[in-house]
Amino acid sequence: MRVLFGSCRLELVQGDITLQNVDAIVNAANSSLAGGGGVDGAIHQAAGLSLMEETSLQYPDGCPTGSAVATSGGELPARYVFHAVGPVWKGGLKGESDLLASALHRCLELAVEHSCRSIAFPAISTGVYGYPKDLAANVSLNVAKDFLLEHGRPELVRFVLFDGGSYGAFCRVLETLIGS
Repeated sequence: MRVLFGSCRLELVQGDITLQNVDAIVNAANSSLAGGGGVDGAIHQAAGLSLMEETSLQYPDGCPTGSAVATSGGELPARYVFHAVGPVWKGGLKGESDLLASALHRCLELAVEHSCRSIAFPAISTGVYGYPKDLAANVSLNVAKDFLLEHGRPELVRFVLFDGGSYGAFCRVLETLIGS
């Protein structure tokens, strides 16, 4: 599914984020940037050992929840990896939506700062962090839409959803945003 916001394209695809031919991919990282399971583990495995070495050297104190940091893409097709730390879901009363929005917004800022024409996001925080997929889709897509309309770049924002449930949730939310 794809839509235009201004001159920018927002796409939803189901697939493997490590295979995306974009300028930057976003890693759903933990605050220690120590690698892990799910998307984080897949990205680290595909990028090779240099990714862990780079995060350890550049960011020895990690990255706070609600923010993101940039590294090279290692052996990935992408030039950059933006390591975004989303919140753990605690019922929605601990500022989770603001933290998720902040992490996504920071990634889009990094894309502009690094002159990226394209960026691919996973469904941040919806795995082991337990953020409900429909709520995460709402926050994520609204942040992307607002950023694209305000800044007019990057040219392409792609959400790469690993499973059908995530893809369906993001599609449902995007359909509501098309007319707004």
